[in-house]
Amino acid sequence: MKKIINGKNHAAIAVEDLGDGQPIVFLHGWPFDHQMFEYQYNYFLPRGYRVIGIDFRGFGDSDLVIEEYSYDTLADDVKVVLEELQIEDVILVGFSMGGAVATRYMARHMGFGIKKLILISAAVPQFAKKPAYSTGIKKSEITSMIEQIQIDRPKMIQELIKKLFHEKPYVVYKDWLTGSALNASSYGMILSALALRDEDVRADLEKISVSTLICHGKKDAICSYENVEEMSQLIPKNIVVPFRKSGHAIFHDEPEKLNRTMLMFIQNKN
Repeated sequence: MKKIINGKNHAAIAVEDLGDGQPIVFLHGWPFDHQMFEYQYNYFLPRGYRVIGIDFRGFGDSDLVIEEYSYDTLADDVKVVLEELQIEDVILVGFSMGGAVATRYMARHMGFGIKKLILISAAVPQFAKKPAYSTGIKKSEITSMIEQIQIDRPKMIQELIKKLFHEKPYVVYKDWLTGSALNASSYGMILSALALRDEDVRADLEKISVSTLICHGKKDAICSYENVEEMSQLIPKNIVVPFRKSGHAIFHDEPEKLNRTMLMFIQNKN
């Protein structure tokens, strides 16, 4: 069921809320929307879970708001959704930028309502490439992407999508993701890309108080696997599962393994 919830400063935040049982809240990556988790929804719904997909402001069916799209703001929107739905013992799942927002949420709101955290290909501790990292996207490249959004957004999206995969996707699958990205507002993409380029959640990691699963592709050309070392050192209680056949888009490259790994983590009593 689609719901519209007033987020921070009354921005209309679109939420897909399906099923019953323990809630799993999904935070999507840039520049997509909650529908990127379709294969996780299909897996968890028949297993008795409630799946909740949030479209960040400016993406999917949520409002384009002409103001900052900082991680603080996006995390505040998530808190409003959890409060409005009156849910607790939540499994919070964040992919790429969604992983960074989930990390900020855990620190900024002291893990309100969250039982466990799952970070998938997370843009953590930062999205922009560090000098010591062998892979990733340079700040100058992100700035160029922002400039290209303003003159040829479809081309920028297609170039980005080419970098997502290790296992070559079908053309129709790439078209599906392209359509999802084009459904976002161009201005919302620009403002959130600025946050991706400039923000750093390193200081937030040690404030995560719940058990955390880190899933990351060994072939990730967007968020380097080298990020995992910092995450695992700074998050107090974590489990790292490498995806050796995956690039950034684990949900495409190794979907069965991803779903099984998530389920085992969720069901584990620790």
